Parts: sequence; structure tokens; C-alpha cells
Amino acid sequence: MTQSNRLLARALRFIRERVGDLFYGFVFWLPIGLIVLLVGYIYGGLEDSGVKFLDLFLPETWIFPGFGLILWILVLILTGALLKNTSIGDSLSRVPVLGVLFRTKGGSVISFKKLAGLTPCLFLFSPTCPSYGWILSEERIRVTEEGADFSLVNVYYPNVPSIVTGQIFPVRKEAVMKIGNPSKEIIDLLLYALRSPESIRYLPWENEAEDEFKKRADRFGLGQAPIA
Repeated sequence: MTQSNRLLARALRFIRERVGDLFYGFVFWLPIGLIVLLVGYIYGGLEDSGVKFLDLFLPETWIFPGFGLILWILVLILTGALLKNTSIGDSLSRVPVLGVLFRTKGGSVISFKKLAGLTPCLFLFSPTCPSYGWILSEERIRVTEEGADFSLVNVYYPNVPSIVTGQIFPVRKEAVMKIGNPSKEIIDLLLYALRSPESIRYLPWENEAEDEFKKRADRFGLGQAPIA
């Protein structure tokens, strides 16, 4: 390779490296810039509308920059207090779909913090398709007065990518496989496997015989491993 070719190769490599630096810098600053623009747009809109409302009741000389935003903050605080502490929130909680946002009694909202405290699992969404979820509770089903015939496990099935919205399925206990991985690893896996655990560790139910556990493991296509 001649001296001129080596210089050209070095120049091209330098350009490629700088283009890569430019791309990484763009990826880093793009979401920050979008957030700044969005916050500025929201602030400007709230400030302008708040000032226009105050103009109806106060002299212009009494209104200073920021008063419009402060007015909206007070309105939001007052609205939240009314919805939370009066019957207005209970009435709105009966509205289909949107009512869950105003519910103050009889349940709680799924959050990442709550998921972190639940046991992740695999459950048979169909005979050939296991899906990830979280175990909420176990219910004993009684068909006769003599005793419980079988158990149902209430499984939270998350929507992707929101995770904190989803559905609850009652699943036969033998069709649910507990997972020993932390919830964070399963959440990362559900977010399009951007970060995947080295392996999925599955666990038996309490007092479950090893033979039964291995049979259930075969149904999930997970192979036969000793009980952890």
C-alpha cells in the first residue's frame, strides 16, 4: 500500500469515527431537546391561558410573570383534592375505562414498584404458547361441599411496552410456572429483549413433588432440571 493510500485510509477511518461520535451525541441530546421543547410549550400555554384568566379579575399591574402557571398549579391541586376526598371521584370511577383513573377504593393500580414485589411466572396462554406474567394470588375452587377440587392462580398479563397496563387471567395452577428471576429481569426482557437474562430459572410450587414438577416443566418446553 502506497503512502497516499495509507493516508486516505486513515482519513476515512477518522471520518467514520467522527460520524459515529456525531450519531451518539445526537441520540443522547435528541430526547433531552424534545423534553425541553415540550416543557417550554406546556409552560407557555399554561402561563398565557392563566394570565388571560387573571386579566378578567385583576389589574394588569398586579399580574407578574409566573402567576399564570401558579394559578394552574392551584387549580390542579384543588381538583385532585376534590376527586380524592369527595364523592365526585367515586361517581367518576363508574365511568367505563376512564373510571379506573379516579378509583379511590376497592383496589390499587399496578406499578413498577408493585411488580417488583410480585413473583414472575410463565403461564400457558395457549397449549403451545407460554407467556410471561406475575402472580397476584391463588384461589381454591370448590365444586362440592367436601373440599376444594383445584386451584386457580390470578395472573397479571402485561401489555407491552407500557407494562403497567394489562389484563388479569385466572389460570389453572398446574399451567403456571413460577420464575426465580427478579422481576426487573423479566421487565427488561418484555421491553423487546433490550436486556436479556442469561437464563430463566423456574421453581416448583410449595410441597410439589419433583416428579410432578418435571412433568409440568415438559409442558412448557423447558426441559427437565432438578428442583432449585
